[in-house]
Amino acid sequence: MPYRVDIAHAGDAVLDRLVELGALDVECSPGGGIAALMPDGVAPEHVARALGVDDVSISPAVGRDAGSVWILSPRPTRIGRLRIAPAHAGVEPGVLRLIDAAAFGTGLHPTTAMCLEAIEAALQPATPGALLDVGTGSGVLALAALLMGVPRALGLDLDAEALRTAAENARLNGLDRRLRLVRGGPEAVAGTWPLVVANLLAAPLVELAPALVRRVGHHGRLVLSGIPPSLEPAVDRAYRRLGMYHVLAQSRAGWSALVLQASW
Repeated sequence: MPYRVDIAHAGDAVLDRLVELGALDVECSPGGGIAALMPDGVAPEHVARALGVDDVSISPAVGRDAGSVWILSPRPTRIGRLRIAPAHAGVEPGVLRLIDAAAFGTGLHPTTAMCLEAIEAALQPATPGALLDVGTGSGVLALAALLMGVPRALGLDLDAEALRTAAENARLNGLDRRLRLVRGGPEAVAGTWPLVVANLLAAPLVELAPALVRRVGHHGRLVLSGIPPSLEPAVDRAYRRLGMYHVLAQSRAGWSALVLQASW
């Protein structure tokens, strides 16, 4: 697991050396200090020797997106035409603000980014009337869809804490009246949606295939992400057997996403 190093007084040479050592993230403070996240393959004592400094403080790193993305602090990011910013950022039209919480979905993970791009593409040429987000986490996908013009969204999650985070993010962005949250999986609700997204993992995506397909409406689209490329064919087959057509597959940073469309 990565760890954090803090150096009270450092110059440009220290910054350059941290990058050479493989730092995952580096931040400079106004007082001349530097903080960095180091991979566990680089021993802390090696960092101190390589930098030639004595005042190196070592502490646990804080992971975002359930520990899968390692950064020192939340930061703005842009995915397509959507800008995501930390909760403390100033209120700007069209910017999705998210609290810093343990629930998955900061926008920094490639699986989230591919889902957001697929949602944006699905709004053309016509905006769907609603979206179902299975495994909503922080609510980032559902809230992004609402900001992009989808009238209403429903987020499902098995984790009560994730639902609390999603609810807080909805209130923060003034979207709480358009986002409904339910604890459970796709069988916890009835009905169909023109756009369904599920950013999970390959095994639950295959297991949930029949239930997810039942939630896809007439000629609706289904976006699946969180799939290792080696398992993409197996996930794709599970849904095509149930009447879904393959529309698009993309891969990024060791993950794949699929877009499928209902044949009914």
